Amino acid sequence: MKLAEVHQANFGTARSREAEAEDFVEKEGQDFPLIIATMPATERQRAIAVGIVILLTVAAAVIAPFASIQVARVDAFIPVLQTVLSVVDFITATLLLSQFSIQPQRALLALASGYIFSGSFAFLQTLAFPGAYTPAVLIGDEFNTPGWLFVLWHATFATAILVYAVSKDAIGVATLPNRSTMTSIGITIVCVAAVIAGLTWIATAKVDYLPSLYSANVTLQTRFAIRINLVLWLWDATALVVLLSRRRTILDLWLMVTLLAWMPNFLVAALSSSVRFSIGWYAARGFVLIGSCMLLTVLIIETMFLYSRLASANILQRRERINRFLTVDAVTAAIAHELRTPLGAIALNASTALSQLRSNPPELQEMDDILSDIEAESYHAAAIISNIRELSKKTTDRRVLTHVEDVVRLVLRLLQHDLQMSAVSVATEFQDNLPDVRLDATQLQQVLVNLIKNANDAMSSVAPEARRLRLTTGFDGHSTVLLSVQDSGPGILVENRERIFDPFFTTKSGGTGLGLAVCFTVVTNHGGKLRLVKSDSDGSIFEIAIPVGGQHSAE
Repeated sequence: MKLAEVHQANFGTARSREAEAEDFVEKEGQDFPLIIATMPATERQRAIAVGIVILLTVAAAVIAPFASIQVARVDAFIPVLQTVLSVVDFITATLLLSQFSIQPQRALLALASGYIFSGSFAFLQTLAFPGAYTPAVLIGDEFNTPGWLFVLWHATFATAILVYAVSKDAIGVATLPNRSTMTSIGITIVCVAAVIAGLTWIATAKVDYLPSLYSANVTLQTRFAIRINLVLWLWDATALVVLLSRRRTILDLWLMVTLLAWMPNFLVAALSSSVRFSIGWYAARGFVLIGSCMLLTVLIIETMFLYSRLASANILQRRERINRFLTVDAVTAAIAHELRTPLGAIALNASTALSQLRSNPPELQEMDDILSDIEAESYHAAAIISNIRELSKKTTDRRVLTHVEDVVRLVLRLLQHDLQMSAVSVATEFQDNLPDVRLDATQLQQVLVNLIKNANDAMSSVAPEARRLRLTTGFDGHSTVLLSVQDSGPGILVENRERIFDPFFTTKSGGTGLGLAVCFTVVTNHGGKLRLVKSDSDGSIFEIAIPVGGQHSAE
């Protein structure tokens, strides 16, 4: 019996369920990407990003002719939108810092700092925006502080992305000083908070010393404000170009989309003299929110996807380790199961022979038959052991033209004692003049032994007088010999019928789940089919279909 083939079939089934995780582990090896910052962007992701950029461009082009049109002043717009934006940026910064804790890189610290700057200044600007929370501003003045916080917000963010693009480390290489990641994160947050506090103090307490961005009419910009918005646009474009020239990871791809989404903000402010509460002003801030939310969404989705792949790979590795032990135990049990029949027959015959020899006078009439049975069973056991020893080496094809009914008769003789002990009545119906089939007789014997023993076990729950085993042979008239094994047991449950040939699936409390899987593999390797023809309350019928002559598959 080729138990190695059963092992292969078992893991073939597992592979069909876990193919993606296994292929991923095999391809990545030691360079398995642990964070989004090191994962290259796929063609599909690039196509999605390009599609979003096109949509944003079309939307900006449609809005552009109407950008300067003043609309209703909605005081709640800024606090709601920028509070949401602030939360989104802080969550993004947290995810980036968590990735840094997994694979430390300076570039990730710089990028996370940019999102902390962005989230902080987005919220601080709402405190300085007139009419946001109260009719008066909470910090700074109502004319220039909001504008300067806007400038600081976008200047620091673009600078952080530029630093990220320039200082990107090689994949998997940590270049930080020899300190813990949490210490590095803590130092970064403290330094960023100090810079934010200092810049906010300048934009609020010392705003009178800064150039004016708005005139007394809060909707009108100064020439300096127009120039500084153009500078911000150029700075944003510089960060985009540098990022474009560097490695194209998933993170890089969506950072570029974010920078592109922010650009209309500066163009509206630079090209339109009427800025606040215009169509362009509302739309530009909407683009900013869309850009930031897209990056956060991608980070969450890709992180969960990466986690699922890692989890699948981990589960697969654990399952393989468990299956190694399970397979050893199951194959050992299967070997014991296969050898139990010939060894039991040898022991029984030897015991009978000893009993007859020890009688006075010795009974020698049946001694010839007993010794012949012992010899046959010994050859049977030797054939099983020989097949097991050949698992690790290529075997020669030992298939020869064989009469199927001869194999059936031999198996019934081997199992005669078991069937008699179980009170099973046996009936055979062999078709005359069956063509020979090319097969390994020992393997077919073991298939029949398994099927008959399963039938015997199935009938243990019915009354002894109702236990009937029927074996029939036939020919389909073309190229296939049919051999069926029918029992009178209670049948197989409907939900189990499609799984009975799966390796390690069993309904027996002490079963290994290898018997029918072995039978299925052996018959398949002979170019034949093993199927469950019928199963109901009257019993089950298993049918073996074997091609005539030389029609068989190579091992």
